[in-house]
Amino acid sequence: MTRTKRRVGTVLPRPEHRFRGARVGMTIADSEPDYPELVKAPPSAPNIVIVLLDDAGYGVSSAFGGLVRTPAVESLCQRGLQYCQFHTTALCAPTRASLLTGRNHHSVSSGVVAEMATGFPGYAGIIPKSCGFISEILSHHGYATGWWGKNHNVPDNRQSLAGPFENWPHRRGFDYFYGFLGGMTDQFYPALYRNTTPLGPAKTPQEGYHLTIDLADDCIAWMRAQKAIAPDRPFFVHFAPGAVHGPHQPPLAWRGRNRGRFELGWDRYREEVYRRQLELGVIAPGTQLTSRPPEIPAWDSFGAEEQQVLARQMENFADFHEHTDYEIGRLVEALEHMGEFENTLFVYMLGDNGSSAEGGLTGTLNESASMQGNAPSIDTFRGRLDELGLPGTSPHYAVGWAWAGDAPFKWVKQVASHFGGTRNGMVVTWPSWIADTGARRFQFHHVIDIVPTILDVLDIAEPAIIDGVAQKPIEGVSMAYTFDREQADAPSTHLTQYFEMLGNRAIYRDGWMACCRHGRLPWQTSGSAPFEEDRWELYNIAEDFSQAEDLAERYPDLLRELQDLFLVEAARYEVLPLDDRFVERSDVTLRPGFFTGRAVIRLAPGMTRLPEGSAPRMNNVDHVISVTADIPDDGAEGVLVCMGGDWAGWSLFVDSDRLRYHYNWYDLERYDVIADTPLPRGRIEIRLEFVCDDPQTRGQPATVRLFCNEHLVAEGRIARQVRGRFGECLDVGEDTLSPVWGGYRDRLPFRFTGRIERVELELGEAAEMTTGEVIEEQVRAD
Repeated sequence: MTRTKRRVGTVLPRPEHRFRGARVGMTIADSEPDYPELVKAPPSAPNIVIVLLDDAGYGVSSAFGGLVRTPAVESLCQRGLQYCQFHTTALCAPTRASLLTGRNHHSVSSGVVAEMATGFPGYAGIIPKSCGFISEILSHHGYATGWWGKNHNVPDNRQSLAGPFENWPHRRGFDYFYGFLGGMTDQFYPALYRNTTPLGPAKTPQEGYHLTIDLADDCIAWMRAQKAIAPDRPFFVHFAPGAVHGPHQPPLAWRGRNRGRFELGWDRYREEVYRRQLELGVIAPGTQLTSRPPEIPAWDSFGAEEQQVLARQMENFADFHEHTDYEIGRLVEALEHMGEFENTLFVYMLGDNGSSAEGGLTGTLNESASMQGNAPSIDTFRGRLDELGLPGTSPHYAVGWAWAGDAPFKWVKQVASHFGGTRNGMVVTWPSWIADTGARRFQFHHVIDIVPTILDVLDIAEPAIIDGVAQKPIEGVSMAYTFDREQADAPSTHLTQYFEMLGNRAIYRDGWMACCRHGRLPWQTSGSAPFEEDRWELYNIAEDFSQAEDLAERYPDLLRELQDLFLVEAARYEVLPLDDRFVERSDVTLRPGFFTGRAVIRLAPGMTRLPEGSAPRMNNVDHVISVTADIPDDGAEGVLVCMGGDWAGWSLFVDSDRLRYHYNWYDLERYDVIADTPLPRGRIEIRLEFVCDDPQTRGQPATVRLFCNEHLVAEGRIARQVRGRFGECLDVGEDTLSPVWGGYRDRLPFRFTGRIERVELELGEAAEMTTGEVIEEQVRAD
C-alpha cells in the first residue's frame, strides 16, 4: 500500500480538455462529439475525515487514560490504531496550518495565532499560496471537500465582507464551509459563516441550540447529499469544532452529568490517570509521572470552599468534552448508516495542543479577561457558581486542571519545549486497509505528517505547481507504513523536528530532545524575558517517555550539538526572530487594514458582523460617534451601534425611550450612561463623545458624554477600559451575536425600530497610527 519514495512534479489543475477525438462536419449528422469528462478520484479512493479537537491534552480522554468519558474515541481505538507519540505545535492556529499544508508552522507564516501576527516571514499570519492545502490537491483529484467548525487560518485583518478572500476556505480548495473564523466563539451565540456569508444560529439556547450540534447536523446532511448525488465520488471532511476551547459551555441538556466526579483534585487526578495509562499501554513501560511545577499551586493549598469552585470548573469542562465526543460519534454512525465507514480514512486528533492554562491560577468566568491580564479572583464565583457554562458566561478552568489533563507530561498549551504542550493522542481507522485493529503505535510523528500520509495512500504525487504558483516542498513524512501490522515496531521515519512557540523551543533528533521553557508562564499575558538567560534541558526520549530525567549536565557536548541544530532548523524554517510577546501583539493596528490611517469613517446603516480584527480600533482611544436617526411618533428602541458582547464590549442603544450607553468590562464590572429625558420624535442628531484620561496607557478610565440635538443629556465615567479586544464584532442597527447588555438578551438582535440615516466615527490619534508607529510606541513602552 505505501510507497518508499515520494513522487513530486505534477501541475494542478490539469490541462483543460482538448477535443482530440471530436470530428466536426458541416452538420451534426456528420459530426462526432468528444465531451469533457468529470475529474475522477484515484480508483477505490477512500473518503477522508479529519476530526480535530481544540485544547485537549494527552491525559483528558478516557481512551488515553483520562477521566473524561469518551466512548466514541474508545470505540474507534478498538477499530483502528492508537498513536501515542504524535505531536502538534503547542498552539491552535499554527497546528491547523501545519495540518492542512504538511509544512512546519513557521514555513507557512503561522508561527503564532493570526491575532498576534507580525511583519516577519514566519509570523505574517497569511498562509502563502506556495503552500497548498490538502483540500486544493484533493479537489483537483476528484474529491468533494468541506470544512466545519473552527477556521483559525484566515488573516485577522482580512475577515470583513470586503475580504480579501484569498485565504478563506472556498479559495483554498474547500467546496463548502460552515463554521467560524478566529480562535474561539460562543457556543450559544457563534459568529457563523456559510462560505463567506455571515449568519446567526437558527434557534436560541433555550430552544436547544448549541454550536457542536449544529456543526454535526450540517456535516451529516452534506455527506448524505454528496453520496446521494455522486455515490462514487469520495469526499474530504475537515470537522473542527470549537470544543473544547473556552468558553467551556456544554449544551443545557448536558449540564451536571459529571457532578461530584472531580473532587479528588488535580494532583490525585494525575496519579489516577498515570496508573490507568500504564494499564492501557498508552505510555511506555517504566514511564515516570513528572512532578508538579512549583508555579502551579497544589490542590491542598486551597480551602474547602475554593476546592468546591475548582471542582465545578472541571465538571463543567467534562460535560462539554463528553458532549463533543457524542457528536463525533454521530458522524461515525452516519458514515456507517451510509455504508461508507468501511472505506473511510478517519483521522481523529484529540487535540491541537496541550490542555489550556489560559484560565489563570484559579479559573475564570470570563476567559477574555484572563487572557488580557485581568485574571479575576476566585471570589468572583461566589453566588454565580450555578451560572458556570450558561449563556452569558465565558468560563475556563484553572491552570491545575490543564496540567492534570496533560498527564504524565510537564507543562501545558503554549509550552512547545515539553510534551505537555505538544503531545496529543490520535486515532486512525480505515477498515478496508488497517487490519491491526486495537493496536498502538509509538513511532515519533508530527502534525506535518498527515498530508504526506494522505498523498501516500492515494498514490498522488506532491504537486510542483498549484494554480500557477510554484510550491514549497512538503516538509512532513508519510506515516502510512505504520498502518501495516508488520511495521508495528518499525523505527520512526520522522528523525528531526524543531518546536517553537512564544520563545519556548526544542529540537528532537532520533530519540534525543533538547529544550528550554522560556520566561513568561502560559497564564501570564504580557511581558518579556531575556533569551540569553534561558536554561536548556536534555532528554533521552527513547528511554524517557515523559521528559522526567534531565541529562544536560551529563552530556553537555550533545546538548550543545542539539542547540546548534535548533538554530540551523530555525533559520531553515523562518523561526527567527524569536518573539515572546503575547497581548502586546494583539493590537489590531499592528496589521494594515482598510481602516489604517483613517480619522473619519462613515458606517453604512444596517452594516453588521464587522469582525474586530478587521474593524477600526475602538478600545483605549478617543472617539466620537455621530448618528442621524428618525424616531417614529410612537417612539423607538434598539441598538444604534455596538461592539462586543457577553465577554466585553459597549453598546449605544435606546431603551424605555431613553438614549443609553452601556460598557461591559469583562462581565465583572459594568457602567451605564443614561439620558434623563425621553428622545425627541422626528429627525434627531445623536453624538457620543468618549474621552480617555490617558490614551497612551491601556485600561485607564474614560469619560462618556451623550448629546441629542447638541444638548448634553447624560455624562458618566468608565472606571476601567478593556485593555485588549472586546471579542466579537461591530454592528450598526442591531446586536447580532451575544448581547453587550444582558437586559436585552430576550429581545436579540434588538434591532433599532426607528430609521438610521447616518453613522460616523471620528477616531483619535491612537486609532490612526500606521503599523510602524504602533511598533515604535510599543518599543518605547517596553
